[in-house]
Amino acid sequence: SEAPVKHIGKVFFTLAGSNYVCSGNAVTSANESTVSTAGHCLNEGPGAFATNFAFVPAYENGAEPYGKWTAKSLHAPTQWSANGDMAYDTGFAVMNTLNGQTLTDVVGGSGVAFNEARGLTYKSFGYPAASPFNGQTLKSCTGTATNDPNNPQFGTQGIPCDMTGGSSGGPWFIGTSSSGVQNSVNSYGYNRSAVMYGPYWGSVIQQTYASAATS
Repeated sequence: SEAPVKHIGKVFFTLAGSNYVCSGNAVTSANESTVSTAGHCLNEGPGAFATNFAFVPAYENGAEPYGKWTAKSLHAPTQWSANGDMAYDTGFAVMNTLNGQTLTDVVGGSGVAFNEARGLTYKSFGYPAASPFNGQTLKSCTGTATNDPNNPQFGTQGIPCDMTGGSSGGPWFIGTSSSGVQNSVNSYGYNRSAVMYGPYWGSVIQQTYASAATS
């Protein structure tokens, strides 16, 4: 369990008529308004984009200390939005201003890194909502990344982690603290395996970030 972190938050959205929760993180960007999350937290992959997307930084037990930020636009690699390719399960949301301020002016933002070495040590965060968790508090996992042996074609890496649904989209920071640079997101796991996998942030995801960050 972790105390709330200013730039990490809970995500709320509607997809295909149902309401869901995920996790996200404010990242540094030219527009000072960009949030990273999983691709499946903002697009059906393949299919439609979400509606009612909102980000609540430092959420805890219903509290919204920095307000609820609504999305202006949603961005995902076409490999995700057109094909649902798990290798690209990352998305970025551009938030509207709130009370005349931009998101990262209020909560700060994490640096982002792309095309890094594999096998790094990461600390990941999220708001797992499926049992035994309830989605009300921030959790974390720390470990060294290894390749997914079940679906190597995804090019993903996993760290030891028992977070459940709702933690999707939570940030992976290089190193062992929330002050590191972000280099992936919680994407998926397998039943009976306490490992969380995240996509490799290469040039395609970098281009999606760049397009969101300047929109």
